[in-house]
Amino acid sequence: MGNHHSNTPSLECSIIAPLQYSKVFYSTFAHKNYHMKHLTTPHMERCIGCHSCSLACARLVHKNLSWDTAGIRILTSGGLSTGFEAKSCLACSPAPCSAVCPTGAFSQRKGGGVVVKKTLCIHCGACAGACPVDAIYLNPAGEPFVCIHCGRCVAFCPHACLELSERAV
Repeated sequence: MGNHHSNTPSLECSIIAPLQYSKVFYSTFAHKNYHMKHLTTPHMERCIGCHSCSLACARLVHKNLSWDTAGIRILTSGGLSTGFEAKSCLACSPAPCSAVCPTGAFSQRKGGGVVVKKTLCIHCGACAGACPVDAIYLNPAGEPFVCIHCGRCVAFCPHACLELSERAV
């Protein structure tokens, strides 16, 4: 699975030790005054629909290789000539998906979006039904997948359509 773009990492060479990455990502939450990261899609006019971002999310974040397990989805805007759109969590605050979760598997993240505790999830699908932008995906077993705004997908976009921005919280 080689990649002809030298500035874009390949899936097989960029697997970071999960514990090491988690410590780096979650260490930002230990400070009182911190900036919350949010995935944005400011340059979708450049998108070619390659789904590299979706596959990177599924593989590197959720440890699967399936579009059913990605927190970002690329959809056509009405055909190849009209471009593509990215569906991902908009980091609502308050998040309707966390409000309807009966087990607390989805909880509000400070600054918008949610923290997902998969071990608490009963696969009822209430979170997906409550999402106003249809950004929570249920795999065939009913397990929910949503963007956690980690930015792992950004480096895999060959046309720089995605950005990880920071907001003060």
